[in-house]
Parts: sequence; structure tokens; C-alpha cells
Amino acid sequence: MYFKTHDKAIFPHPLFSDEEGAVAFAESINKEDVLTGYAFGLFPWYNNYPIFWWNTNPRCVLFPDQLKISKSMRPYFNQNKFSVSYNTAFLKVINACKNIKRPGQAGSWLNEDLIQIFTKLHKQNIVQSVEVWQDEKLVGGLYGIKLGKIFFGESMFSLKPNASKFGFISLVKKLQKEGIVLIDCQQETEHLKSLGARTIDKVTFWGYIKRNLLEILKEEPELQN
Repeated sequence: MYFKTHDKAIFPHPLFSDEEGAVAFAESINKEDVLTGYAFGLFPWYNNYPIFWWNTNPRCVLFPDQLKISKSMRPYFNQNKFSVSYNTAFLKVINACKNIKRPGQAGSWLNEDLIQIFTKLHKQNIVQSVEVWQDEKLVGGLYGIKLGKIFFGESMFSLKPNASKFGFISLVKKLQKEGIVLIDCQQETEHLKSLGARTIDKVTFWGYIKRNLLEILKEEPELQN
């Protein structure tokens, strides 16, 4: 179940997720729900209402020091085939993630409510974007939520071969320098596995989340209120 008290979300413990990974559902969602949910390792994923919150098991993650850069990607960096920027075109990135056609998906889980919430959090520098450019055109990108020492990856898109990989690799290197210890990839894909992502069980994942809660409160003390 899912409760609200004075406009604040109160979730069940993440380890109470069912076999499919569902933890809770609700009829509405706001910025405070998103901050609370992600801080506890939960993410919203739904097509229509109600809104379902998930803690998938196993959880796909990437440890920055385990990033894999294939030989085929090295020329892209050596020859500067793309350029990368951060937080300069967030709305273009999130709308491209919404509109890109993906195999096996009839539509996008990104709706206007979530776009508005993520946009508000972007203005607070909590949601961050990566833009990949070629000849001054946006050809790839991704965005996610940075809380404490964990970056929660949300979605990516690519209009040119390997553009999203280029952006992801660039981001991981940047996050590692900033002290990020874990990148949450949510669900395992061959694309992510090729970059070094792997799965861990939800108990292990919860251990990282629990330690990260202290980091979040140090960096964002207003989240306690």
C-alpha cells in the first residue's frame, strides 16, 4: 500500500516488493514523492493510473570503476566524433527520451506529470542531463537523479549509432570524479551489460541505499522537513 500524510509520501519498506518488483501504488505523484521514492531506491513506472512504484529484483547497477569501454568505442573518443555537454538542454533530452521509438514498446512511460516534476528537480540540480552533439545537432543523451553518492539513471536516447554510449561513458567518468559510488540502471539490458553493468539482489542494493541516505541528509538537509 501507499499512504500520504500532510502531502508527504510514506512508502512500504523497499524489501517488501513482490516477485515482480512492485512496492506500492498511488493515484497521484508529486516532487516530494519522487524525492522520497528515489532516496529509498524506488522508481515510478506506469502507463496509466494508478501509479506503480518499483524495486526490481535483481537490480541492474554499474560501479563506476567497472565501466567497460569497448575497442569499437575508443575511436569515437580519440577522434572526437561527438561532443558532450551537461545540463544545457534538459528539456530537449527528456522529450527525446519520451518520443524515441523503442523495440517492443507501444508508447512511453514518460508523461507530462513526470516531465514537469523532473524539470522542477532539474532546476534544483537534482535531476541532471547529458547531451551528445554532432555538428551542433543533438544526437543523443540521457538524464537521471543524483542523490548523495548514487546516480539513478532514468532514460537515454540515441539518433546516431553509439551516441548514447558516448554520453553514458562520459557521464560515468565525470560521476566517478565526483565521488559517486553506484549508478542505478534499474533493469538489465544487453546495452548496459556491454558497458559493465551487472545485477545485484535487492538486499545488497538496499545496503547501498541505506548508507546513501546519510549522504543525502548531509547534502540536502531540507529533505528532513
